[in-house]
Amino acid sequence: MNSSATVLSPRLRDPAWLKRVFWTCVALVLIAPALVVTEFKPWTLFEPESLKITTRFLGDFFPPNIEGEFLLMVAREAWRTVAIATAGMALALLIAIPLTLMSTSALSISALPGRMHAMPFVIRQAIRWLLIVLRSVPELVWALVFVRVVGLGPSAGVLAIALTYGGMLGKVYGEILESDESHATNSLLRNGSGRLQAFLYGLLPQSSAELTSYTVYRWECAIRSSAVLGFVGAGGLGQQMDNSMKMFRGDEVATMLIVFMLLVGLADYVSERLRRVLA
Repeated sequence: MNSSATVLSPRLRDPAWLKRVFWTCVALVLIAPALVVTEFKPWTLFEPESLKITTRFLGDFFPPNIEGEFLLMVAREAWRTVAIATAGMALALLIAIPLTLMSTSALSISALPGRMHAMPFVIRQAIRWLLIVLRSVPELVWALVFVRVVGLGPSAGVLAIALTYGGMLGKVYGEILESDESHATNSLLRNGSGRLQAFLYGLLPQSSAELTSYTVYRWECAIRSSAVLGFVGAGGLGQQMDNSMKMFRGDEVATMLIVFMLLVGLADYVSERLRRVLA
């Protein structure tokens, strides 16, 4: 009999097929109730009335507004959006870096004998809970708070991004540092080096590429967030987009969306270039 014609059982073709089928069924069982609770009905998008509304809505976006005065305003607000994201990230780094150094167990001098002392452990856990609080509150909520405190404008967006992203950066920075090889760091600490020196000469050289890549990615996310924050009065492209949507000016919204895509593309390009430099 020709071996090519032999029908192999699923177990021989793929020894892990039974496990794959099992976990696929488990995933479907878990996802199905979520789809029911969220009333997920994608077929309604293709109903005649829905298609009519969608076509009319999208039709208002074309052609985009390219008037000179309007483009100048968009360029100015795009720069303000980038400035909000950059200033917010700078403040977030000022929050995240010290908290990361204090909460990372790989930099704990008291843990060198084998078990961390009680007081450093309590302080480290308190800092980690602070990071949880900072990142658990969405930047939109922080923006609403700061709009009440400092008034409408970019300052509220900068502060909102700083607090939320400070918590995010501190959390991920700590995970990156603790997942790397710590032999050099431990050697430095055992020979009398301080925490900062151990970080600069032990952990940072082997983690710099990953830390930089994640930081630039968060800067890209901050650009997107700054646009969303504009809808609650935090300035930038988002605030202008909100005004145009309220006036049913789809052509203006289309222009600002194109500019916003270009900004995200620029951030992605910067991230790629930095990764190549640090590779």
